[in-house]
Amino acid sequence: MNQVRHDIHSAKVPKICIACEARHGGVCGALNPSELLRISDFTTIRTLPAGTSLIAQGEAPRFYSNILSGVVKLTKLLSDGRQQIVGLQFAPDFVGRPFEKSSTLSAETATDVSICQVRSGDFEKMLMEFPGLEIRLHQQSLRALDDAQEWLLTLGRRSAREKVAAFIMFIMEHAEPSTPPHVEHNIILPLTRAEMADMLGLTMETVSRQLTALSSDGVIERAKGRVVIVRNLQQLSYEVGH
Repeated sequence: MNQVRHDIHSAKVPKICIACEARHGGVCGALNPSELLRISDFTTIRTLPAGTSLIAQGEAPRFYSNILSGVVKLTKLLSDGRQQIVGLQFAPDFVGRPFEKSSTLSAETATDVSICQVRSGDFEKMLMEFPGLEIRLHQQSLRALDDAQEWLLTLGRRSAREKVAAFIMFIMEHAEPSTPPHVEHNIILPLTRAEMADMLGLTMETVSRQLTALSSDGVIERAKGRVVIVRNLQQLSYEVGH
Protein backbone atom coordinates (compact mmCIF):
# COMPACT_ATOMS: atom_id res chain seq x y z
CA MET A 1 0.00 0.00 0.00
CA ASN A 2 2.80 2.43 0.92
CA GLN A 3 4.65 1.55 -2.28
CA VAL A 4 1.58 2.42 -4.39
CA ARG A 5 1.29 5.75 -2.60
CA HIS A 6 4.97 6.44 -3.26
CA ASP A 7 4.63 5.57 -6.95
CA ILE A 8 1.69 7.94 -7.36
CA HIS A 9 3.82 10.77 -6.01
CA SER A 10 6.76 9.90 -8.27
CA ALA A 11 8.15 12.14 -10.98
CA LYS A 12 6.36 10.04 -13.60
CA VAL A 13 3.00 11.44 -12.52
CA PRO A 14 1.84 14.36 -14.72
CA LYS A 15 2.08 17.80 -13.10
CA ILE A 16 -1.67 18.30 -13.37
CA CYS A 17 -2.17 15.25 -11.12
CA ILE A 18 0.59 15.95 -8.59
CA ALA A 19 -1.21 19.12 -7.48
CA CYS A 20 -4.59 17.36 -7.21
CA GLU A 21 -5.61 16.96 -3.56
CA ALA A 22 -8.68 14.86 -4.47
CA ARG A 23 -6.80 12.32 -6.57
CA HIS A 24 -6.37 9.50 -4.07
CA GLY A 25 -9.97 9.37 -2.88
CA GLY A 26 -11.49 9.92 -6.31
CA VAL A 27 -11.80 7.75 -9.38
CA CYS A 28 -8.25 8.52 -10.50
CA GLY A 29 -6.92 6.83 -7.38
CA ALA A 30 -7.35 3.55 -9.26
CA LEU A 31 -4.77 4.53 -11.87
CA ASN A 32 -1.02 3.97 -11.84
CA PRO A 33 1.38 6.74 -13.02
CA SER A 34 1.43 5.63 -16.65
CA GLU A 35 -2.38 5.49 -16.74
CA LEU A 36 -2.60 8.92 -15.10
CA LEU A 37 -0.30 10.20 -17.82
CA ARG A 38 -2.66 8.82 -20.46
CA ILE A 39 -5.82 10.29 -18.99
CA SER A 40 -4.17 13.67 -18.27
CA ASP A 41 -3.95 14.23 -22.04
CA PHE A 42 -7.74 14.53 -22.05
CA THR A 43 -8.35 16.50 -18.83
CA THR A 44 -8.62 20.20 -18.08
CA ILE A 45 -8.60 21.92 -14.68
CA ARG A 46 -11.29 24.58 -14.47
CA THR A 47 -12.37 27.02 -11.76
CA LEU A 48 -16.04 27.94 -12.00
CA PRO A 49 -18.25 30.36 -10.06
CA ALA A 50 -21.38 29.35 -8.20
CA GLY A 51 -24.39 28.91 -10.46
CA THR A 52 -22.52 27.33 -13.38
CA SER A 53 -24.30 24.46 -15.13
CA LEU A 54 -22.23 21.29 -15.51
CA ILE A 55 -24.90 18.91 -16.78
CA ALA A 56 -28.43 19.72 -17.93
CA GLN A 57 -31.36 17.41 -17.28
CA GLY A 58 -32.59 15.69 -20.42
CA GLU A 59 -29.36 16.27 -22.35
CA ALA A 60 -26.47 13.93 -23.08
CA PRO A 61 -23.51 14.96 -20.89
CA ARG A 62 -20.69 16.45 -22.96
CA PHE A 63 -18.23 16.41 -20.05
CA TYR A 64 -17.70 14.55 -16.80
CA SER A 65 -15.99 16.18 -13.84
CA ASN A 66 -14.05 15.19 -10.76
CA ILE A 67 -14.60 17.75 -7.98
CA LEU A 68 -11.33 19.09 -6.57
CA SER A 69 -12.90 21.66 -4.23
CA GLY A 70 -16.30 23.22 -3.66
CA VAL A 71 -19.83 21.81 -3.76
CA VAL A 72 -22.09 20.78 -6.65
CA LYS A 73 -25.86 20.49 -6.27
CA LEU A 74 -27.98 17.94 -8.11
CA THR A 75 -31.49 19.02 -9.05
CA LYS A 76 -34.57 17.47 -10.62
CA LEU A 77 -37.00 19.47 -12.73
CA LEU A 78 -40.56 18.42 -11.91
CA SER A 79 -43.41 18.24 -14.41
CA ASP A 80 -45.02 21.39 -13.00
CA GLY A 81 -41.86 23.41 -13.55
CA ARG A 82 -40.60 23.36 -9.97
CA GLN A 83 -37.01 22.38 -9.28
CA GLN A 84 -36.07 20.07 -6.41
CA ILE A 85 -32.58 19.74 -4.95
CA VAL A 86 -32.00 16.00 -4.56
CA GLY A 87 -28.34 15.83 -3.51
CA LEU A 88 -24.99 17.48 -3.03
CA GLN A 89 -21.56 16.38 -4.20
CA PHE A 90 -18.19 17.24 -2.68
CA ALA A 91 -14.51 16.60 -3.44
CA PRO A 92 -13.50 14.05 -4.66
CA ASP A 93 -16.89 13.03 -6.07
CA PHE A 94 -17.34 12.33 -9.76
CA VAL A 95 -20.09 14.29 -11.53
CA GLY A 96 -22.02 12.45 -14.23
CA ARG A 97 -23.06 8.93 -15.18
CA PRO A 98 -21.06 7.45 -18.03
CA PHE A 99 -22.85 5.85 -20.97
CA GLU A 100 -26.27 7.37 -20.22
CA LYS A 101 -27.95 8.85 -23.29
CA SER A 102 -29.54 11.71 -21.37
CA SER A 103 -29.11 12.89 -17.81
CA THR A 104 -32.00 12.41 -15.39
CA LEU A 105 -30.66 15.23 -13.20
CA SER A 106 -29.04 18.62 -13.57
CA ALA A 107 -25.69 19.36 -11.93
CA GLU A 108 -24.85 22.95 -11.02
CA THR A 109 -22.14 24.49 -8.89
CA ALA A 110 -23.53 25.48 -5.47
CA THR A 111 -20.30 27.29 -4.57
CA ASP A 112 -17.20 28.31 -6.45
CA VAL A 113 -15.62 25.04 -7.51
CA SER A 114 -12.45 23.64 -8.98
CA ILE A 115 -12.95 20.62 -11.21
CA CYS A 116 -10.94 18.28 -13.39
CA GLN A 117 -13.00 17.93 -16.55
CA VAL A 118 -12.86 15.36 -19.34
CA ARG A 119 -14.98 14.90 -22.45
CA SER A 120 -17.55 12.16 -21.97
CA GLY A 121 -16.44 10.11 -24.99
CA ASP A 122 -12.80 10.17 -23.92
CA PHE A 123 -13.64 9.08 -20.38
CA GLU A 124 -15.91 6.28 -21.53
CA LYS A 125 -13.06 4.92 -23.65
CA MET A 126 -10.80 5.06 -20.58
CA LEU A 127 -13.39 3.13 -18.56
CA MET A 128 -13.22 0.26 -21.00
CA GLU A 129 -9.44 0.35 -21.02
CA PHE A 130 -8.86 0.71 -17.27
CA PRO A 131 -11.27 -1.49 -15.21
CA GLY A 132 -10.10 0.13 -11.98
CA LEU A 133 -11.94 3.31 -12.95
CA GLU A 134 -15.22 1.43 -13.21
CA ILE A 135 -14.68 -0.12 -9.78
CA ARG A 136 -14.11 3.32 -8.25
CA LEU A 137 -17.26 4.66 -9.90
CA HIS A 138 -19.22 1.70 -8.54
CA GLN A 139 -17.90 2.40 -5.04
CA GLN A 140 -18.94 6.04 -5.32
CA SER A 141 -22.41 5.00 -6.49
CA LEU A 142 -22.79 2.84 -3.38
CA ARG A 143 -21.77 5.77 -1.15
CA ALA A 144 -24.28 7.99 -2.94
CA LEU A 145 -26.96 5.35 -2.34
CA ASP A 146 -26.11 5.31 1.38
CA ASP A 147 -26.43 9.11 1.48
CA ALA A 148 -29.77 8.94 -0.34
CA GLN A 149 -31.14 6.36 2.12
CA GLU A 150 -30.01 8.49 5.06
CA TRP A 151 -31.67 11.50 3.48
CA LEU A 152 -34.94 9.62 3.09
CA LEU A 153 -34.85 9.08 6.85
CA THR A 154 -34.18 12.77 7.39
CA LEU A 155 -37.11 13.85 5.24
CA GLY A 156 -39.58 11.25 6.42
CA ARG A 157 -38.98 10.73 10.12
CA ARG A 158 -37.36 13.83 11.60
CA SER A 159 -38.75 17.06 13.01
CA ALA A 160 -37.88 20.44 11.48
CA ARG A 161 -35.17 21.00 14.11
CA GLU A 162 -33.71 17.54 13.47
CA LYS A 163 -33.74 18.14 9.71
CA VAL A 164 -31.75 21.36 10.00
CA ALA A 165 -29.33 19.75 12.45
CA ALA A 166 -28.94 16.76 10.09
CA PHE A 167 -28.16 19.10 7.21
CA ILE A 168 -25.42 20.85 9.21
CA MET A 169 -23.99 17.48 10.26
CA PHE A 170 -24.10 16.27 6.65
CA ILE A 171 -22.15 19.30 5.42
CA MET A 172 -19.66 19.01 8.27
CA GLU A 173 -19.00 15.31 7.65
CA HIS A 174 -18.49 15.74 3.93
CA ALA A 175 -16.59 19.02 3.96
CA GLU A 176 -14.35 18.21 6.96
CA PRO A 177 -14.22 14.41 7.28
CA SER A 178 -10.92 14.35 9.19
CA THR A 179 -11.51 17.12 11.77
CA PRO A 180 -11.07 15.76 15.33
CA PRO A 181 -14.29 15.73 17.41
CA HIS A 182 -12.91 18.11 20.07
CA VAL A 183 -12.09 20.83 17.54
CA GLU A 184 -14.62 23.52 16.67
CA HIS A 185 -16.01 23.04 13.18
CA ASN A 186 -16.21 26.17 11.06
CA ILE A 187 -18.28 25.27 8.02
CA ILE A 188 -19.72 27.24 5.15
CA LEU A 189 -23.26 26.30 4.23
CA PRO A 190 -23.23 25.75 0.45
CA LEU A 191 -26.94 26.53 0.03
CA THR A 192 -29.05 29.59 0.68
CA ARG A 193 -31.82 29.32 3.25
CA ALA A 194 -34.33 29.01 0.41
CA GLU A 195 -32.32 26.14 -1.11
CA MET A 196 -31.98 24.46 2.29
CA ALA A 197 -35.75 24.70 2.68
CA ASP A 198 -36.20 23.14 -0.75
CA MET A 199 -33.87 20.26 0.03
CA LEU A 200 -35.34 19.65 3.50
CA GLY A 201 -39.02 19.99 2.58
CA LEU A 202 -39.48 23.01 4.87
CA THR A 203 -40.28 26.68 4.43
CA MET A 204 -37.50 29.26 4.45
CA GLU A 205 -38.99 30.81 7.60
CA THR A 206 -38.87 27.44 9.38
CA VAL A 207 -35.23 26.94 8.42
CA SER A 208 -34.40 30.42 9.78
CA ARG A 209 -36.23 29.72 13.05
CA GLN A 210 -34.46 26.41 13.58
CA LEU A 211 -31.04 27.92 12.87
CA THR A 212 -31.82 30.64 15.41
CA ALA A 213 -33.00 28.07 17.96
CA LEU A 214 -29.87 25.94 17.56
CA SER A 215 -27.78 29.08 17.97
CA SER A 216 -29.70 30.20 21.08
CA ASP A 217 -29.20 26.76 22.63
CA GLY A 218 -25.42 26.95 22.09
CA VAL A 219 -25.27 24.10 19.57
CA ILE A 220 -24.04 26.35 16.76
CA GLU A 221 -22.99 29.92 16.27
CA ARG A 222 -24.02 31.81 13.18
CA ALA A 223 -21.10 33.87 11.97
CA LYS A 224 -20.82 36.23 9.00
CA GLY A 225 -22.56 35.20 5.78
CA ARG A 226 -23.16 31.47 5.53
CA VAL A 227 -20.48 30.51 8.05
CA VAL A 228 -21.68 28.30 10.91
CA ILE A 229 -19.51 27.33 13.88
CA VAL A 230 -20.46 24.05 15.54
CA ARG A 231 -19.96 24.77 19.26
CA ASN A 232 -21.35 21.54 20.67
CA LEU A 233 -20.78 18.59 18.37
CA GLN A 234 -22.10 16.11 20.91
CA GLN A 235 -25.39 17.95 21.17
CA LEU A 236 -25.63 18.34 17.39
CA SER A 237 -25.12 14.60 17.02
CA TYR A 238 -27.82 14.01 19.63
CA GLU A 239 -30.23 16.27 17.75
CA VAL A 240 -29.70 14.16 14.62
CA GLY A 241 -30.11 10.90 16.50
CA HIS A 242 -26.58 9.55 15.91
